[in-house]
Amino acid sequence: MNLQALEGKVILVTGALGKIGRASVKCFLDEGAVVAFCDQLELELFPDMFQLSKEYGPSRLLFIQSDANDEAQVIQLIESIRSSFGRLDGLLHTVYTQVQKAALDLSLEEWNHVLLGSLTSTFLVNKYSIQLMIQHGGGAIVNTSSVLGETGAVANLAYGTAKAGMNQFTKLIAFDYADQGIRANVIAPGDIKTIEQIAAMTEEQLGAIRKLTLLKRSGTPEEVAKLSAFLLSDASSYITGTKITIDGGYKL
Repeated sequence: MNLQALEGKVILVTGALGKIGRASVKCFLDEGAVVAFCDQLELELFPDMFQLSKEYGPSRLLFIQSDANDEAQVIQLIESIRSSFGRLDGLLHTVYTQVQKAALDLSLEEWNHVLLGSLTSTFLVNKYSIQLMIQHGGGAIVNTSSVLGETGAVANLAYGTAKAGMNQFTKLIAFDYADQGIRANVIAPGDIKTIEQIAAMTEEQLGAIRKLTLLKRSGTPEEVAKLSAFLLSDASSYITGTKITIDGGYKL
């Protein structure tokens, strides 16, 4: 028996048309999950995901266009999952907004925009997912943070602050809802690139990455997806309230 199997579990992936989201949807399907995936972008803009959705059909793979920053849309998202599948067993939240500026260059509007997209969206999606999860005995949450939520980086004030907030937010969710069957963990990816992104890099750029990490390479979305699948599965049933870094040794 595959201890990482998500067989029969209903999993929601937000920000699902991003690189980590797309890889995770495919991974979760391979692990046997029923997947609801959402993004504010149109599915037709991503031919591979559009075709995947047609192949599996809505009873196994359901796309819902939704803006995770908007409370009304998040409520409707969870209601669509309830009406389609009757329950929710797991959440992978990958939505974020990034503005790369230091304090003196950052406007209040930009600050609020990043906190909304990276932190408030986390609150909204977690809140309404938990409501549905606890009606059926609980579930597992994986929020996607970043190494920049715990290390310094030039011109990442708003994003780094939001991701640090997400780390603590996830820990407190674990505290508040453990008795109702909720596990909550946060993952902190480092430099993650698709095969296509790596192929387009110059040797100088690749050399810079090799100097940054102990493993001398970027991570892949598929590696992040596999970690997320483990944390959403029963194989991680004794893990909650923790942060797992997946950065190839960048922080060290």
